[in-house]
Amino acid sequence: MTKTSTITAIDLSGTWQLASVDATHAAPMRVPGDVHSALLAAGLIPDPYTGRNERDVQWVAEKEWALERTFDVSPGMLEGDWYLDIGSIDTVASVYVNGVLVLDTDNCFRRYRPDVTDALKIGENTLKVLIHSSIAAGAARQADQPFFIPWSTGNSPIPNGNMLRKPQCHFGWDWNIAIAPLGIYGEIVLRKLEAARIEHVTTRQFHHADGAVDLYVTATLHAEAPGILPVHFALGEERVRLDIGVSAGETLLTHMFRIEKPALWWPAGHGEQTIYAARVETPTESVVRRIGLRQVELLIDKDEPGSRFALKVNGREIFCRGANWIPADALPSRINPVAVRDLLQSAVDANMNMLRVWGGGFYEPDWFYDLCDELGLMVWQDFMFACNLYPSTVDFLDNVAAEVDYQVKRLASHPSIVLWCGDNELVGALTWFDASRENRDRYLVSYDRLNRTIEVAMKKAAPGAIWWPSSPASGYLDFGDAWHADGSGDMHYWSVWHENKSFDNYRTVRPRFCSEFGFQSYTSMPVMKTFADTKDMNIASPVMESHQKNAGGNERIAGTMFRYFRFPKDFASFVYLSQIQQGLAIRSAVEYWRSLKPHCMGTLYWQLNDTWPVASWSSLDYGGSWKAMHYMVRRFFQPVAVAAIPSKDGETIGFSVVNDTAETVTVKLDTWLVSLAGERQPYRGTEGRCGPDKAEMLFSVFAADLPEDMLLFWSFEASNGMKGEGHHVAVNYKALDLEASGLTLDVAPRDDGTFAVTASAARLALHVMLEADVAGRWSDNAFDLTAGDRKTVIFTPAESGAVPEFHWLDLHSCQTSPDLCTSQD
Repeated sequence: MTKTSTITAIDLSGTWQLASVDATHAAPMRVPGDVHSALLAAGLIPDPYTGRNERDVQWVAEKEWALERTFDVSPGMLEGDWYLDIGSIDTVASVYVNGVLVLDTDNCFRRYRPDVTDALKIGENTLKVLIHSSIAAGAARQADQPFFIPWSTGNSPIPNGNMLRKPQCHFGWDWNIAIAPLGIYGEIVLRKLEAARIEHVTTRQFHHADGAVDLYVTATLHAEAPGILPVHFALGEERVRLDIGVSAGETLLTHMFRIEKPALWWPAGHGEQTIYAARVETPTESVVRRIGLRQVELLIDKDEPGSRFALKVNGREIFCRGANWIPADALPSRINPVAVRDLLQSAVDANMNMLRVWGGGFYEPDWFYDLCDELGLMVWQDFMFACNLYPSTVDFLDNVAAEVDYQVKRLASHPSIVLWCGDNELVGALTWFDASRENRDRYLVSYDRLNRTIEVAMKKAAPGAIWWPSSPASGYLDFGDAWHADGSGDMHYWSVWHENKSFDNYRTVRPRFCSEFGFQSYTSMPVMKTFADTKDMNIASPVMESHQKNAGGNERIAGTMFRYFRFPKDFASFVYLSQIQQGLAIRSAVEYWRSLKPHCMGTLYWQLNDTWPVASWSSLDYGGSWKAMHYMVRRFFQPVAVAAIPSKDGETIGFSVVNDTAETVTVKLDTWLVSLAGERQPYRGTEGRCGPDKAEMLFSVFAADLPEDMLLFWSFEASNGMKGEGHHVAVNYKALDLEASGLTLDVAPRDDGTFAVTASAARLALHVMLEADVAGRWSDNAFDLTAGDRKTVIFTPAESGAVPEFHWLDLHSCQTSPDLCTSQD
């Protein structure tokens, strides 16, 4: 049994007691966790995600809350110095030990380590965390500013969130619930300070040459008094001991490992994701940094259109295929590694190699980046500033500098993080508010002070890491309109959604790297049923409107639908069509921009995931199920893909092949004309070569040669085994007098608990979507069938032993009267 005197740490996670300061509400609370989840578990509030309950739980953020627990201290423990190790408190809080104030916090993104030695006593001790209302704190800090600092009211119905270093989407967003959660999210441990503690472990790679890499591992040690400390550095089987004299305050200690013939870390699809483990150990601590050996460069050299924006990894330019990442859940208590791994795996399964961690959420936990390291997902990492203006007072900037120093030192060793970006859309926000338009110089200077503070702190914490000032940005110290200027830098292109332009409009711009663009759809029917009753299944119902956070979003979905499709027959068909048109929109952009390679070297659509069940731009439903678009993404993000690209004048349709692999491929392409009854007529075939990391045009056809009552279908197979198919419509879908497809399903249970579902079509079936009445994943979906075609796909239920019922939708069935078409079980 462990002796009391040998105790060096007490884990303070577990069950605490939660109470509002006004004594009106109390409940047990799991820590780490958030207050809303604790109140929900105790039956004191309804589920915020159901119906219109959001408005009924917003009062929680207006109150002050006390979290309290006790712990025991034995006589022997009072020898030496003790401190609290607190990973994350959200956000403005006071921490007391036995009634003694030991810490005031005001940054959710910082780690705090207050000394508590003098506050401890023998026997039972009380730890209390008083979390102040972020709403009240934001208002008070706004009042203290030397001039008004605007925030995006369209995104944040809860005001003044820009005053706080807290996830900005907590105050609402055009896809998020506005409840301003609060709580303790990281570890909270009472630790004994021995001779010194490990404050940071950072790494830096040099000399990727001659088949060797020099890896420098640096430990930052903190001590209260001078002393001698044995420190071990280890990499694999190599382990070195250094006895270091530490001073009061910080001491830095570096050891270099030379790695001969290193196995490199590559992005997904380009090679292996080899991970090395570097360890720093003291007698009481061990810190591990998972290292991937790789070189990353950002190419921004000048050219005729402006300047490039391309990432080069290990000497090879990589076309970045991916999406934007937002927090995995609006309630932090519901975020866990298993669910997040599923979301990240879905990204890789859809042929992505990059995610952008967007600047209005969290710096994610270490295990998130561990998963990205393992999966080969490059990370574009924003700092946590988004769509608002921010203070530039000394206290605010000092707080930001400390935040950046901590987060960069914590995360920079991850091979997945290839770029650090100062913020999301703060340059554009300078034009969004009356105050900043009327006094642009004041707010521009204020922004520049913030941006420079972030840059300086980042470069000091991680020398050599790639810095990009903002997203979008045309370049360093360029404060122009990167939403519409496409010659340099990264671009956010939102004209199709926010300006209600046609999908063809994506082909009017030629981005160097498009880091945001998107189109909304409704969440899938099984998810709808978790928050809405049958009576609410109407896009204009109050419940549906409360689950649509983008002003005018429902009207825009409907208006676009009527531009391209006939009126859907019922609500389920409306949902289905919204998802099909979402996929078609993003496909239009990606296929064209990939065909511009190497002029364009990245497409990251908005957005991968949802924080709660809501109409949004995501390709994954809340909970991780794939929308129709995600199945399309897997096809149009395939490393070798073929697309039909209309010319600017619309006179020709060109077949473009893009090859993101390192080897030349030969592509065999066959095309057919297909009647509205689904009958195929061979049209043209060809075979062509495409070099490594290139896009080539295989051949073109005249649009005038394509009959309006026929569709152009194609299929291809590349010499590396990749294959695909698609179709092109010469007119809008609503102009097609489709016939009932006569689709039937044959279901065969398999021994492993999955189901083989064979879809057979008597006539043309476009955008076939197979659905089950239980959660699960399809091997393929949102596909086409011509007359006589059969396609077998596998359905894997989320829960073992489930016996689902299946049905289908296609383009004809969803646009006809209910008595003219039935779905087959």
